[in-house]
Amino acid sequence: MPRRINRTDPVNPGIPVEPIKTRKPFNRIGRISLVLVILLAATAVLYWEAWQQGEPGLVQWISTLLRPSLEIEAVPLSHDQDGNGKDDSIDLVEGARTQVEQRPFYKSAYYADGYPPENEGVCTDLVWRAFKHAGFDLKAMVDTDIASAVNEYPRVGNMPDPNIDFRRVPNLYVFFKRHAITLTGEVIPWDAENLKEWQPGDIVILGQRYDHIGIVSDKRFRNGIPKVLHHGSTHPGEDNALVYWPGGILAHFRIDPDKLSELMEK
Repeated sequence: MPRRINRTDPVNPGIPVEPIKTRKPFNRIGRISLVLVILLAATAVLYWEAWQQGEPGLVQWISTLLRPSLEIEAVPLSHDQDGNGKDDSIDLVEGARTQVEQRPFYKSAYYADGYPPENEGVCTDLVWRAFKHAGFDLKAMVDTDIASAVNEYPRVGNMPDPNIDFRRVPNLYVFFKRHAITLTGEVIPWDAENLKEWQPGDIVILGQRYDHIGIVSDKRFRNGIPKVLHHGSTHPGEDNALVYWPGGILAHFRIDPDKLSELMEK
C-alpha cells in the first residue's frame, strides 16, 4: 500500500494539511528479471519442441513453424489375422497403445510359465502383447523357429528356454530378420519418400547392443517422423524414441503376415 505522510502547515503550526501519497520506486530490475525468465522459459519450450520433432536445432525448427504438417500416406498390410475387420497394422498399434493406457510397471524377471502378470513387463512384453491383440502368438512362433534353427540364435546358446527366449530382444531380432521385411534404418525429417517407409505397426529395434524394441505408432510429428510405442522406463509410453534412443536405430522390420500365418500352423 502507498505510504501516507502527515504534515502540518509550516506557517500555521498545528493545522494539518492534505497528506501526500508516496509510491515505491519503480522496480525496473524486477520487471526486467521477469521478462528474462519468461523469455528463457519460452526458449526452453521451443528447444523441447525441436528435440521432440527430431529437428537438428532450434533455428531450423523455428524456420519450419509456418510449414504445414507433412502428411504421409498410410500403407496397410492388407491382412486381417484375427478377422475383426481391421488391418493387422492397426491391431498392432492398438495392442501396443493399450499397454500405454494400462501402464504396467517395468520389471525384468523370469517367469516359470513364460508370461509376466498383466501389471508387469518390459519392452518385449509390449511387443508380444501387441501381436496377441492382432491374432499372432509371437511366443509360439519364436519357440517353433528356435527349435527348427537353434544355431541361428546366438543368444539361446543351444539351450532353448521357452520361458524366456521370446522375451529377449536379440532373439526377436533374429526372428524378424528371418521372417519379416527389413526396411530402412534412416529417419529424415520432412522427407516424404523416406518417411513413407515408416508405417504403423512396424517393429523397430534400438541400440547397437539390441537394447530395446518397440512398435511404430500411427501418430507423427509435424515433420513426419513417427512416434514409437514402447516400454523403456517405469511405464510404457509413446514418444520420439527414433530420435533420442542411445545408439540409434539398429533395425526396422515390417511383418509378413503370410509367413507368420504359416509359422503359426506348424
